Amino acid sequence: METIRRTKVVDLLQRRDFGAMVNVKGWVRTRRGSKQVSFIALNDGSTINNVQIVVDLAHFDEELLKQVTTGACLSVNGELAASIGSGQACEIQAREIEVLGACDNTYPLQKKGHTMEFLREIAHLRPRTNTFGAVFRIRHNMAIAIHRFFHEHGFFYFHTPIITASDCEGAGQMFQVTTMNLYDLKKDENGSIIYDSDFFGKQASLTVSGQLEGELAATALGAIYTFGPTFRAENSNTPRHLAEFWMVEPEVAFADLQELMDLEEEFIKYCVQWALDHCKDDLEFLNKMVDKGLIERLQKVVATDFVRLPYTEGIKILEEAVAQGHKFEFPVYWGCDLASEHERYLVEHHFQKPVIMTDYPKEIKAFYMKQNADGKTVQGTDVLFPQIGEIIGGSVREESYDKLMARITELNIPMKDMWWYLDTRKYGTCPHAGFGLGFERLLLFVTGMANIRDVIPFPRTPRNADF
Repeated sequence: METIRRTKVVDLLQRRDFGAMVNVKGWVRTRRGSKQVSFIALNDGSTINNVQIVVDLAHFDEELLKQVTTGACLSVNGELAASIGSGQACEIQAREIEVLGACDNTYPLQKKGHTMEFLREIAHLRPRTNTFGAVFRIRHNMAIAIHRFFHEHGFFYFHTPIITASDCEGAGQMFQVTTMNLYDLKKDENGSIIYDSDFFGKQASLTVSGQLEGELAATALGAIYTFGPTFRAENSNTPRHLAEFWMVEPEVAFADLQELMDLEEEFIKYCVQWALDHCKDDLEFLNKMVDKGLIERLQKVVATDFVRLPYTEGIKILEEAVAQGHKFEFPVYWGCDLASEHERYLVEHHFQKPVIMTDYPKEIKAFYMKQNADGKTVQGTDVLFPQIGEIIGGSVREESYDKLMARITELNIPMKDMWWYLDTRKYGTCPHAGFGLGFERLLLFVTGMANIRDVIPFPRTPRNADF
């Protein structure tokens, strides 16, 4: 084959220099045609759109053409031509075809509809489908948007450890990290495991959050964000939970509750606007095939002021809904931790716009949240979204050493490994605030996908660690 520099399909489809010789490489999505001519839809992942390869069968070896099946990988040299058919402006009249990788008839992605459940079983191949190509290109764009937003706002990207000896949430649902022989664990007279010979010489786990380390950084660099994998060993088999997921966690010195809510709203609108500006083709495909109201919902979020709602007022609204006959699966009362159905009622039915809920009862929130003067509530903020429920959880942090210690003692949190965190309250403490955004929750909203397992390439859930 003559060596011609490859053009990506996304770039080729913009060209109008008809008559030029071009090279494309990619995978066959479909092949159709007659005895004289074949039409091959070729896709290289750079765009949702395929390029059409027109093959005059008389000019090609029959044995070669037998290998041009769905899933095969080809390199094609040909002439760029104006397309007669609708749907694309240009196509390639094939002059030379090389099969880089043949694909036999056991290839599971033949041209037909596949269920999301089936595609999870072949997660190593599902990026080749239109839907997952679109989702993973949007995933990339959302990561770019996150870094750009914080960079433009003067935040520093700070890397927090994945292996840690502290439990940020105090929930204890952590994956253990060890080099010890699990069949022969040494224990002391009380039955506790002796970690002296383990790699770190102490119990270590995969992180559930970079927040505590992020707070240290904010008290030195002013405004930081973390963006990395986090792990929760909770047995949650829901469409909104993963055991391994990505978190974005900004932490800002000198920020109060108002500034925190402003940051949350501005950040999420920036990301959604970025998707609308940079992922047009993929969003249009998902809007057509997955969720007919997707683009309208994204545009509405960007154009709408979020409601700022104290928890106590939110409970009143929900209690009124119950009094008027609305049925919730979980009970509503002051002090309850809101379920997804409660959050979605407020967002989708009552206000019909995103809600930032504040001032939660301290009993249902983490130890590090700043208490209000009433002694009952804390300055926590949850951003509640249509379709999703909670997409961001944040708070003003308790900066007083005495108040933080009192709360830690009250909750019996083991502090032997947390001395470094308390040092930030002893050595020049400052007011500060931050939030955590579950990256995959954002992706659920932006893509319109129904299950969180379908917005991460290789989902990790209870009893599933394949690929």
